[in-house]
Amino acid sequence: MAAGVCFVHVTDSLSNESGLQRMAGRLAGLAGWRRLAVAAGLGGVAALALPPADLLPVLLVAFPGLLWLLDGVRSRRGAFAVGWFFGFGHHLLGLYWISFALFTDIGRFWWALPLSAVGLPVVLSMFTGLATLAFWSVGWRGLGRPLLFAVCWAALEWVRGHVFTGFPWNLTGYGWVGVLPVLQAVSVTGIYGLSLLTVLVAALPAALADPRVPGRRAAAAFLAGLALFAAAGAWGAWRLSGADTASVPGVRLRLVQPAIDQRLKWDPAERDANFQRHLELSAQPASRPPTHVIWAETAVPFFLEYDAARRMAVAAVTPPGGLTITGIPRTTLAPSGERLYTNGMIAIDGSGAVTAAYDKFHLVPFGEYVPFRRYLPFGAIAGNGAEFSPGPGPVTLPLKGLPPVSPLICYEVIFPGAVVARGEPPRWLLNLTNDAWYGRSAGPHQHFAIARVRAVEEGLPLVRVANTGISGVVDAVGRVTARLGLGDLGILDAELPVARSASTVYAAWGDWVFGLLLLSCLVCGALARHRS
Repeated sequence: MAAGVCFVHVTDSLSNESGLQRMAGRLAGLAGWRRLAVAAGLGGVAALALPPADLLPVLLVAFPGLLWLLDGVRSRRGAFAVGWFFGFGHHLLGLYWISFALFTDIGRFWWALPLSAVGLPVVLSMFTGLATLAFWSVGWRGLGRPLLFAVCWAALEWVRGHVFTGFPWNLTGYGWVGVLPVLQAVSVTGIYGLSLLTVLVAALPAALADPRVPGRRAAAAFLAGLALFAAAGAWGAWRLSGADTASVPGVRLRLVQPAIDQRLKWDPAERDANFQRHLELSAQPASRPPTHVIWAETAVPFFLEYDAARRMAVAAVTPPGGLTITGIPRTTLAPSGERLYTNGMIAIDGSGAVTAAYDKFHLVPFGEYVPFRRYLPFGAIAGNGAEFSPGPGPVTLPLKGLPPVSPLICYEVIFPGAVVARGEPPRWLLNLTNDAWYGRSAGPHQHFAIARVRAVEEGLPLVRVANTGISGVVDAVGRVTARLGLGDLGILDAELPVARSASTVYAAWGDWVFGLLLLSCLVCGALARHRS
């Protein structure tokens, strides 16, 4: 009896007609620039759910508000516009930091500032607009609406992560990075699946103001959504409690974070001093000497493979029997005779020999290569106008004294399901990056959070080494076992956690689980719209 009284009290509170229905009516009644301005504001609010703000509950305001705005739309153009402005506000706030890269040489790239600050949100908002257009066009009512909305939103997030080389940054599911038990769900669903479920539950309160849905049914649906995440959190907590805390025997890594300002990194007058800083940090004494030293992306601003003297300097700080792993620019001659440049990584042993190499395969558009370069009057920003060529794809590298590794340079780590090569599975992920481009902004925090999710999805530990931070070690369930903060100068000596003994569901099946969730939501939504 007490439980029944409690349920009635909760449902009566959640279905506060005088409050939610009045708010829904006001938003639906907006028109013209007011509707679009509110949509942009709600999109900005939704961005606060993501790292580093991590204000996940704001989605319970942003997504119901978006649905109520769409209630007042009377045309496909209006449906697209509301979604587009929501996406514009979302990406304008969530990706403001990308423009910081241009200030490393603003004299040369001032013209690209509006394209970066505004142009990228303009393009990315197309996906949000298409999601709301598809949702509005199907026109389901009742409890089927939040299910349909979640499907449209998550499906377009997946599309955004794949078309035109893909840009799966700041997906909605990343709001759970700070809630590690719930984040364990990505080991089954992947980040796209977690986004789908997050948007679904966040959109359910919109039904509380829908006069076509009985109040108790709407409240029960919302409580069921909250119970879903409570159950996911309980399962995740159980998974964390049983996770292996062991480290790989005989391996101790030294992560070197030199904290070199991007404006000085490639300065001809500073290159030798920057190189020397890496050597000095690598040679610092330790009570437990490291077995391997790791430097960040393009840590060495020279073609080190052709520079024997500098290779021997690296060899001098390489632990006996171990390796120094560093990011470098690489150059080779193609069969055609054309000289190619790649953003690469090599491993150097104590004799100065290069024992392994890797080239980045997923390049940054306009940063490392320029689409349709022959038709444009400018070159890539990161290459000082030159173009990088892509490597052959993800690989599993055997390295002396280490388990086989999947190397990932910079933003290669943001692509779900694309961080591990087929064939021999790696036992850890190594992410070399240089977030100095973005200063002390939200960007490096977002990048580190995204990298943590790859570790949970794949069930593999991840080691991240960044020029200015954030560097760290993440175990196979996403726990940060060692960390150097953004802007910190120093070294981090850390153990390498072991991989999970069994493959995760996501590692085995990839986004097929997400596809099954999409289909299930569509079926449930079709049934729910008839019962409301």
